[in-house]
Amino acid sequence: MSTIPRRKDAWGFDLYQYEGFWCRSFQFEAMLSAQEHFKPQPNQVILSSTPKSGTTWLKALTFAIMTRFHVDESTNPLLTRLAHDCVPFIEVNICSSPQKLNLDVPLVATHIPYTSLPKSITNSSCKIVYICRDPKDAFVSLWHFKHKMSGKEEVSATEDVPLEDALEFFCQGLTTCGPYWDHILGYWRASLESPEMILFLKYEDLKNETLFWVKKMAQFLGCSFSLEEENKGVVQKIIDLCSFENMSSLEVNKSGMVRLELGITQDGVNAYEFKNNAFFRKGKIEDWKNHLTPEMARRLDQITEQKLAGSGLTLNVSPNG
Repeated sequence: MSTIPRRKDAWGFDLYQYEGFWCRSFQFEAMLSAQEHFKPQPNQVILSSTPKSGTTWLKALTFAIMTRFHVDESTNPLLTRLAHDCVPFIEVNICSSPQKLNLDVPLVATHIPYTSLPKSITNSSCKIVYICRDPKDAFVSLWHFKHKMSGKEEVSATEDVPLEDALEFFCQGLTTCGPYWDHILGYWRASLESPEMILFLKYEDLKNETLFWVKKMAQFLGCSFSLEEENKGVVQKIIDLCSFENMSSLEVNKSGMVRLELGITQDGVNAYEFKNNAFFRKGKIEDWKNHLTPEMARRLDQITEQKLAGSGLTLNVSPNG
């Protein structure tokens, strides 16, 4: 790792540039491990996103859709387990602890950029569901998330990082899996080339038309809702189960703890813990208006327009900044 570019992020952590994207050391090692060792199941589904773009919600919805045939709604694991425990991350959980791969539910998640995904995924029949979000909301959510995290590693690094300072790093792409826009474009272009293999979602669309997109997700995953299921309200029950209001009110998500294993060192497993409620803040669209100045919003919108120009992709760029 000493030979690859290294910079600091807003919180003082080292970021390493790998295949055009910045990542923490444990992510870099996990990506290499995944590229070499990860073997997806024939019917594997990969959920991908940039951090703080609706990952928790996407995991919950997809898990509920795919397990509805053999899980009773009153005993759904989502009622007692964090969505991130139900759907493990390739680079956080599985590569450090392969036994955590749930063979009963062929569903895993990742923040790995498309160009760095294992060839065992991109050259296979795996289906990928990707979600992105208005960069302004994603940035604000990331800033809050970093400040809500607790644990030995994060405490000293997340104290008193001004929003303005964090924004500067974000705009430069110096954030986990950044540049943010390049991450989105990688999956967007891949979805245009292989729409039958990659479903590209926008958080805002999923929020505004949840029923439509949940049915679209089920269809894409090969487990469409039957007319009988729709008449019985199964789709709406899944939406209600996975809603921010319900998920954030569950005891496991209010007081539980999540343990992130970041790899194995000579001293043992490198891990830290923080509260599950760090994943649940507001779950709203355009909350950035409560945090960003007009100038900050305009800057992000300008970068978004420049980065996405000619791609055919549009995100929520405000006409007035």
